[in-house]
Amino acid sequence: MIRLYDTARAEVRDLNLRTPGRVSMYVCGPTVDNLPHLGHGRFTLVWDIARRWFTFQGLVVHYVSNITDVDDKIIARAKDEGRDEVDVVKEYESEWWDAMARLGVKDPDDAPHATDYIGDMVELIASFLERDVAYQTSDGVYFDVSTVEDYGLLAGQPLESLRAGARVEMNDEKRSPLDFALWKNAKPDEPRWPAPFGEGRPGWHTECVVMSLDLLGEGFDLHCGGLDLKFPHHENERAQAEAAMTPFARHWGHNGWVMVNGVKMSTSLNNFTSLTDLLARTDPRAYRLLVLRSHYRSPIEVTVDTIADAERALARLDTLARRFDLPVLAGQDFEVASAHVWAEESLELYERVVALMNDDLNTPLAVAELFDAVSAANTAADEGHEGSARRLAQSIGVLFGALGLALLAGSHQVDATSEALVAERDAARAERNWAEADRLRDELVARGWVVEDGATGTVIRHP
Repeated sequence: MIRLYDTARAEVRDLNLRTPGRVSMYVCGPTVDNLPHLGHGRFTLVWDIARRWFTFQGLVVHYVSNITDVDDKIIARAKDEGRDEVDVVKEYESEWWDAMARLGVKDPDDAPHATDYIGDMVELIASFLERDVAYQTSDGVYFDVSTVEDYGLLAGQPLESLRAGARVEMNDEKRSPLDFALWKNAKPDEPRWPAPFGEGRPGWHTECVVMSLDLLGEGFDLHCGGLDLKFPHHENERAQAEAAMTPFARHWGHNGWVMVNGVKMSTSLNNFTSLTDLLARTDPRAYRLLVLRSHYRSPIEVTVDTIADAERALARLDTLARRFDLPVLAGQDFEVASAHVWAEESLELYERVVALMNDDLNTPLAVAELFDAVSAANTAADEGHEGSARRLAQSIGVLFGALGLALLAGSHQVDATSEALVAERDAARAERNWAEADRLRDELVARGWVVEDGATGTVIRHP
């Protein structure tokens, strides 16, 4: 049984599926007004890993992630740059999908655009007005949060506490500072759609309600996103579903922030870092490995040092892949555990990793187990147990593949100079010239290699 932390209940609990054997997932996607940043990269990696793991465990996953293509930020950028909103969306959505491909994030089964669902949003808002859970002001239509008895559930705070902490705008027509816009009346030179309550465009919080229910149906299994969406965005989605008396998400999952020097990464804090820039400077797999080495609900520091450390660890995995000529087992096709035979050497490893991953996606400990197994496989091969070592290495490759991390036998090839030094050292050892063998070892270490004495001669690998 897979167990996940449920934000609504503030506890780790069984992922109780609507339909046994099938998982319906909705992951809030980007507003395409700018280049994706590292926080975007983290949430897509976290839920891609979850999706892959569910599939590995034999579940059929329906994965939906949306594109917000109408929003204040898109309109503001278009005005600042003298462009059409459609051009802005086209540019940055293309950048988004390019970054996702480079990260190895599998495309969603459905990627709905908000503008394709305007009619459904208008119908939902009209129904709220008819039932007095929403009201009109001079600038649009607002949802009355006081009509939802448990408003604030995801935030973990009661309504009065949230209201006390909210900023009140002067001359605001809203009944409460917590009430949120369902519809924004049209302004000159801005996108607009017809509605019985006046031309305009939807508020951000309404789009995911109609898209998730349309594509996944009532009572879908898992609604996910970054921790910054917990409140108010996800709480406001949940409130609308409650008001519509429609069963909504059965389980809420949120991943932690990306931090820079201990501060949450955010465009509003001027510490925005482009994911595109990171992917241009480093192996994209290093970011996935960095994400895997942190629990998904914990904050993560993304710095030059943490990425460099992940690259070194990645080189060690690729060295294993080269040594045992492992196939690439991560990509657009997902691994499924039942498709593999778990040899005696790897069955315990498989069972430990499964237990950890099924307990709230404990990727840090699962990855630690896999790196311990890498050492064990290399040691077994060094001692001449080639068959046993190969079977263990193959299972390591399968399990990393299940997490979306491809081990590449063709990367970080040994350069010609290092190969020559290895041959010279083996010759010196054969002649029992230990001083020369030690000198050559030191030269290889200075070149960045870990040097080991195997049964068949000198073995070098990345740290």
